[in-house]
Amino acid sequence: MSFQDNLAKILLKQKGISDKLSSGLSGEEFVKSSKEYAELEPIVEKIVEYNKVIADLKSAKELSSQSGLDSETKEMIEDELRELNALLPRIEHEVKIRLLPKDEADKKSAIIEVRSGTGGEEAALFAADLFAMYHRYADLKGWKFEVLSISEIGVGGYKDASASIKGDGVFSRLKFESGVHRVQRVPQTESSGRIHTSAATVAVLPEAEEVDIKIEDKDLRIDTYRASGAGGQHVNTTDSAVRITHIPTGVVVAIQDEKSQHKNKAKALKILRSRVYEEERLAREAERATSRKGQIGSGDRSERIRTYNFPQGRVSDHRINLTLYKIDEVLREGKLDDFIDALISSDEAERLAEQI
Repeated sequence: MSFQDNLAKILLKQKGISDKLSSGLSGEEFVKSSKEYAELEPIVEKIVEYNKVIADLKSAKELSSQSGLDSETKEMIEDELRELNALLPRIEHEVKIRLLPKDEADKKSAIIEVRSGTGGEEAALFAADLFAMYHRYADLKGWKFEVLSISEIGVGGYKDASASIKGDGVFSRLKFESGVHRVQRVPQTESSGRIHTSAATVAVLPEAEEVDIKIEDKDLRIDTYRASGAGGQHVNTTDSAVRITHIPTGVVVAIQDEKSQHKNKAKALKILRSRVYEEERLAREAERATSRKGQIGSGDRSERIRTYNFPQGRVSDHRINLTLYKIDEVLREGKLDDFIDALISSDEAERLAEQI
């Protein structure tokens, strides 16, 4: 099927759905058809725009071929032809981008997990910095940031921390943050002024609802124990901490932040459901794209993706060779859009290339 045939098919599909909606559908059929129509609307708008440019280009070419035109009219037509010829490939590219297969998880909210890596206390401090960076980014985007768990160490760093970030399309933007983040700076505890390199791992999971994945009670092992703080001091004297193991996959989640066992269990289940869903999603994606190489946003957590270099004031993303000299804006203020927009564009370009 040609590109033009594919576009015509999409327009016919939307017309068919529109006719069904006008015929008086109700209940589940109406909801389903309304959702299909809404999903097609952005691509249909762009196809209509593309078809209009082609029609205008055809008309301008026909006009330019006519005899007896005065010089002023000819110049106007030539200007229009130049504009339309420049516009057409841009609109065609936008249409192709919207035709790319969608990741079903892109519309979802997300759970973000940050863990300190190599580098001891400095790595834990960096993990806390990253967690705060994502909190500020969520605030900038108008998303809701809810802390699920934080395991602190004495110097103000985080051994690990997790949060639920709710909003439209959160996962589609944050999924590129999964991987190893590296920091190069002089630690506060370093008297000689030597630069240390430390790392933290970020994992971004699409937040799964119960309708997305069914987890059977029989597949869970739930252990309770007393929560403890730094140095082994008991936070409380009841078995409020909860550890849940998903037996089929071996995924384990432990939460002890709340004094209520019920609240800890609910938080642990939320994270566990999302981890299991993400494993299944990545497995399906791998099956569909076994030939794809150099995936951006593959979720490979062993991959070093970004370096934050304080002496040089730069942040470098190694996947797209993008370096910005505004470390405070990125890390302290959460201004991540320059990196995320570039990563999305790079990912789209790779996927377009695969279809050629």
